Amino acid sequence: MASTSGLSFLDATFRAIYPQDAACRQQAEERLGQLTMPHWALGDIMDLAVDLAGMTRSLAPPVARKKVVVMVGDHGVVAEGVSHYPAEVTAQMVHNFVRGGAGINALARCAGAEVCVVDVGAHDDFADLVRSGAVIAKKIGRGTANIALGPAMSRTHAVMAVEAGIEIAGSLAATTDVFATGEMGIGNTTPSTAIAAAFTGRSVAELTGRGTGIDDMRLQRKIEVIEKALAVNKPDAKDGLDVLAKVGGFEIGAIAGLIVGAAAQRKPVLIDGLIATAGAMIAVSLEPFVRDFLVCAHRSAEPGHGALLENLRHKPLLDLNLRLGEGTGAALAMPLLDAAVAVLTEVATFAEAGVSGVA
Repeated sequence: MASTSGLSFLDATFRAIYPQDAACRQQAEERLGQLTMPHWALGDIMDLAVDLAGMTRSLAPPVARKKVVVMVGDHGVVAEGVSHYPAEVTAQMVHNFVRGGAGINALARCAGAEVCVVDVGAHDDFADLVRSGAVIAKKIGRGTANIALGPAMSRTHAVMAVEAGIEIAGSLAATTDVFATGEMGIGNTTPSTAIAAAFTGRSVAELTGRGTGIDDMRLQRKIEVIEKALAVNKPDAKDGLDVLAKVGGFEIGAIAGLIVGAAAQRKPVLIDGLIATAGAMIAVSLEPFVRDFLVCAHRSAEPGHGALLENLRHKPLLDLNLRLGEGTGAALAMPLLDAAVAVLTEVATFAEAGVSGVA
């Protein structure tokens, strides 16, 4: 792990992040505008192609090697009865990921993507899985504290969580063209909704969803817990590390770091649902240029997700009423990146095809 203060390591990473390349964007736009089809007939796919060219500084953006990085962390706020499932399900699902039996495994296989599981804050150590290489160990702590009673973690631990994500991006960059954010942590829609409320200023009742499928009574309890967490901790929306430390989670911080690290490597990063987008909001608050490397995969059924997407000024590629997490929405969007690159590189222009253009 880098310096626990994180200042030099984080600052060095931030200095490596630049906006998308304007010249490559312009060249991509010019080519796409000359393809053998009505102008911009493939709409958002063509916009995506321009973004990929700008991100990667290439008119043939590399997107073949895809990895879904599933960050794992437990949450003390589960003690408040905000989830339909007990905390031990986090560890049980990690074993399911490793066996290849989870939703993300199935959808990643469809997309030709690899799934990497990283423990940044689970109660369990996963000793056997770490020894075998099935789980990457970057543990900051054994779950966060209960945000209804005080901060989720110290500021130092918040920095360490972001650093862990940056380090994972760096270690995987040589074998990865596209990163995707995944997560596992029972109770994590609660801190994510608190993060959404802190950054958007919207009411908790407006932002809070049913997460694991909770009933009306538990939904009301969840709203009350999030309101209490915000009142007790008073997160400062002008300071992303403060928001993370006060009401976040270890895996949310690591997702933010993965996004920052991907941007520093000029790699596109597909953002999944509510929890991942809360991490993206933290990342953008730390370094605004990170926004240029986000591809928002979908709009989930969680109301807080839509609010965060609006705050990030990003249009999602898909809207399928998803609420599973794990990176599943990001995996579903992966073929659209392949399609965007195919349009940019394989479709002939009017001149190349000898086809008459618009009169």
